[in-house]
Amino acid sequence: MPKLLLLEAMGNTGEYVLDAARDLDAEVIVVTHEDVYQDWYSPELKAKIGRHAKLVFTDFSDSEGALRQLKELARTEDVTGVVACWEFLTPLVARLTADLGLPGNDPSKALSCRNKRIMARAFAENGIPAPTTVAARTVEEAYDLVRAAGLAYPLVVKPSEQSGSWGVSVVRNDEELAAAFATAQSHLFQDPHGIPLDAHVVIQEYVGGVEFSIEVVVVRGVATPLVPYDKFTTGGARRAEFGHTVPAELDEASVRTLQQAAVAAARALGVTHGVAHTELKLLEDGTTRIIELGARLPGDHVVALMRQARGIDEARVYVQIALGLEPALTPTADTAAGIRFLTPPRGGTLRSVSGIGDSGAVVQRKLTVEPGGPVRAPGDNDSRVGYVILHADTAAEVNAAAAQVLANVTVEVV
Repeated sequence: MPKLLLLEAMGNTGEYVLDAARDLDAEVIVVTHEDVYQDWYSPELKAKIGRHAKLVFTDFSDSEGALRQLKELARTEDVTGVVACWEFLTPLVARLTADLGLPGNDPSKALSCRNKRIMARAFAENGIPAPTTVAARTVEEAYDLVRAAGLAYPLVVKPSEQSGSWGVSVVRNDEELAAAFATAQSHLFQDPHGIPLDAHVVIQEYVGGVEFSIEVVVVRGVATPLVPYDKFTTGGARRAEFGHTVPAELDEASVRTLQQAAVAAARALGVTHGVAHTELKLLEDGTTRIIELGARLPGDHVVALMRQARGIDEARVYVQIALGLEPALTPTADTAAGIRFLTPPRGGTLRSVSGIGDSGAVVQRKLTVEPGGPVRAPGDNDSRVGYVILHADTAAEVNAAAAQVLANVTVEVV
């Protein structure tokens, strides 16, 4: 029986991976930290692990110690595959699989799939179309580098290592740059594991156009791009994601442009086994710019959307590749699915969420914050209080139904 080592099941991809491994009759060992398991895992996830997986604790903030422990564990347990459901652990997975001789990505390039400063350098060295980027440790250095690179406002400011749109700002002058720089540099340990983060702040040219996401599946170095899909973000200074629709409504030429760029980016960053989640923009002239890439499954329940819209189970694909199996990538459906996130008008205490209605396109609705719970002011993905998943024959129908849902919903905060 195959045996899968799953580094950190927390997050909305963990349950999908556990389900996929169970369906493939693979044993699973979930690795996390004892405090994280107690305080961050939902009762549903704990129950699923209790039924279908073994649990092991480690300290991911000590990467060398964790590597030694997990190599010994993998050899003792005769592990046949390793995956992570948390982006910050993908470099550890690459090192672990290389040492064990299991399917995995190039460990010498793995940090470039997590660290945006190193990623930008790799893109530039490999001729990947991406925004012009500089990285600084101080705001004074940032001013000098911006001038030297010939960058002009507006600019995008972001941490070298973060996720969920945390700390990402669009700035229009020196004063806004200084404030955004301080925000991006204010949190240098990644919760909940306390992993130390790069203190550099990334400053990029602002790229116009329309933003999309796409996954590339790579099996033994052979890359297959899936369909691009819409990524909807807020405007203004702070950019947070509020939804996705699979697939995007695009002509064939645009689809090919996005797919080719994503494949080239995955190769440049050493992705040889697994899934590369890529975010990129399509410009008015038909060219594209890669914004970033992660060697991981997509979040935001896109796994469920892709399964509904195209019949491709990305979590199953991810597990199959890790176990050395051949994944099925041929679509078995030709419909559309979308997700829209519910956000509060301001921070405070959630009182109620109402008005979702009974649209025939709505297949799932869920509150992720119960009434009476604290909510953050909108600005990044952590401010969400719930979501709605929709399914219809076409992307246009999904988007129309989603717009109606968002127009009718009221999130009341006190």
